[in-house]
Amino acid sequence: MELKNIHKLALLTALFVSALYIGSCASEEANAPVGKAKTPTEAYQQLFAAVKSKDTDRIKSTMSKSTLKFAEGVAGQQKKKIEEVLRNGFHRSTMTDKLPAIRDERVKGDFGAVEVYVTKDKKWENVRFVMEDGGWKLAVGETWSGNFKSPGKSRTIREKENANAAGNSDLVPYGNGNMNTNIKPKIIDPMKDKNLDPKTGKPRK
Repeated sequence: MELKNIHKLALLTALFVSALYIGSCASEEANAPVGKAKTPTEAYQQLFAAVKSKDTDRIKSTMSKSTLKFAEGVAGQQKKKIEEVLRNGFHRSTMTDKLPAIRDERVKGDFGAVEVYVTKDKKWENVRFVMEDGGWKLAVGETWSGNFKSPGKSRTIREKENANAAGNSDLVPYGNGNMNTNIKPKIIDPMKDKNLDPKTGKPRK
């Protein structure tokens, strides 16, 4: 009887230690330093948090070198401060108070992407990332230079293709701003968008 109790105690101890180890690993991954995201999904979460913090250096840490170079070019061309150009991280999906839904993570080599739901537009936005210096970074610069390599079709595109193949194109509820993997993302300029508050970059109430 005592032997059975000892076995039970040993088993419970082993399970407890395993749970602590798994929890510790998950915590470490969720708290990776900014710019050292271990997955494209985590990279977007870091980008969103950086945008909400309004910390330009933090926002820069989530972006690839090519993207920062691109941002500097845009700032010079539009005669704006780099803080204004980086305000929304080049994506409409960051222009909300709460972290939007993220789905369909795809990775191939050093390139990755996720779909993020844009509540205002009621559609999914394809956000692209590149592995650089040990972490996933926003790859707007790579996209504009033509150096981004698609990690695969997005879920939105696959759903649309499946619906079309079935002769039922009305089944797709949302469009995708990047239906063609070569289409470049639109640069968000809060100062020119009449639907946005120029001071905060958020939708007008």
